[in-house]
Amino acid sequence: MRNNNSFQPEKKIYTVSEITSLIKKKLESQFPLVWVEGEVSNFHRHHSGHLYFTLKDEKCQLRAVMFRSTAQRIPFDLKDGLKVVCKGGINVYEPRGEYQIIVEEVEPKGIGALQLAFEQLKEKLKAEGLFNPEFKKKLPMLPKKVGVVTSPRGAAIIDILRTLERRFARVHIVIYPAKVQGEGASDEIVEGIEYLAQIPDMDVIIIGRGGGSIEDLWAFNEEKVARAIFRSPVPIISAVGHEIDFTIADFVADIRASTPSAAAEIVIEKEQSFSDRIENLEKRISYRLNYMLQEQKHKVLNLVRHKAFQDFKVKLLNLEQRVDELEMRARVVIQRLQQKIAADKSRAILYEQKIIHMVRAYIQYLQGKWERFSTGLHSLSPLNVLKKGYTLCWKNGDQHLVRTIKEVNKDEEVIVSFYKGEMTCLVKEIDGDISIESRFIKEKT
Repeated sequence: MRNNNSFQPEKKIYTVSEITSLIKKKLESQFPLVWVEGEVSNFHRHHSGHLYFTLKDEKCQLRAVMFRSTAQRIPFDLKDGLKVVCKGGINVYEPRGEYQIIVEEVEPKGIGALQLAFEQLKEKLKAEGLFNPEFKKKLPMLPKKVGVVTSPRGAAIIDILRTLERRFARVHIVIYPAKVQGEGASDEIVEGIEYLAQIPDMDVIIIGRGGGSIEDLWAFNEEKVARAIFRSPVPIISAVGHEIDFTIADFVADIRASTPSAAAEIVIEKEQSFSDRIENLEKRISYRLNYMLQEQKHKVLNLVRHKAFQDFKVKLLNLEQRVDELEMRARVVIQRLQQKIAADKSRAILYEQKIIHMVRAYIQYLQGKWERFSTGLHSLSPLNVLKKGYTLCWKNGDQHLVRTIKEVNKDEEVIVSFYKGEMTCLVKEIDGDISIESRFIKEKT
């Protein structure tokens, strides 16, 4: 009887390692490089820097690993629930007999990687309070020293300097040259902020550049730049790109300017406001002083026209000339003050107070002089005597003032002037022996 077992082939028995190795070679040769779409779950960042997560869809899951060298190049953060597209090769992790994808590139599904990184960092810093208004530092009233962090060959620095030159702003500009795009740009911007912030008397720092794509502006979206702005003890104006461009630096900065030129305008706008205010005060003071002087001249002219002052006409004209001289001196003083203000408008507040004090003092001086002139004139005025009941007697023909009884003839008409009003009288009798004293004695008796 023949043994049937002698005709059967010998069984091939594999070890676990052997079968895993065969599967590994087969899979890796069939799928050396593939794109896989899925949702991130079970995400874990190892202390070594490697990233471990699972890609899943409605039915299946695929383990994924991204090594540290690749993970460092991703601008955004992976997290559970994020839909991504990964590029990599299929690999078998032999110790567990599990296949996985070794990710070499990853992109967010439906949104650019840089835009996602922007939104993620924005939400992170906002949650930490870096955008809160209470942390915004105010610009000084009149900045004298301004730092600028930008490219020395870019359009931004030209726009800033032209704006300051056009407005005749006397500010000290300190420029820190820095790259504003490309590798290492964010580090140089941080160095510029920290360097300028430690300079004594630095009033404000402008950081910025011209417009560009999100890639061009990315240095101003780096977290290290945002935190350097927040740490700065000196107020910072962010002037990145054009009006439609926004960066993380804009949100953290104390003031956001739409363009570099606008940043320069912000720095000097208060100085221009003070200049306008001073010019307005000059006009008001000059107008009030002229008005006062014209009013005093008008009063003097009215006195000159009065009949009782004909004999004092020369004195009044001298007084009028004196008033004109005082007016000219006042104008000279004002012109000197205006020249002094124009020479150094940066000390606007101090000069404003000095101008007001000096003009008030000079007006008081003019008023005091005028009052002394008026008092002297009043003491000489016959009107002051007429108020007490006395009268003046005039010849009716030539309007000559009668000073003695000998100047009047009997049956002659004379005009008698009271303080208010006149009357024409006919001389009936002349008595040269009666004196004022005898008349007072008769009146008392």
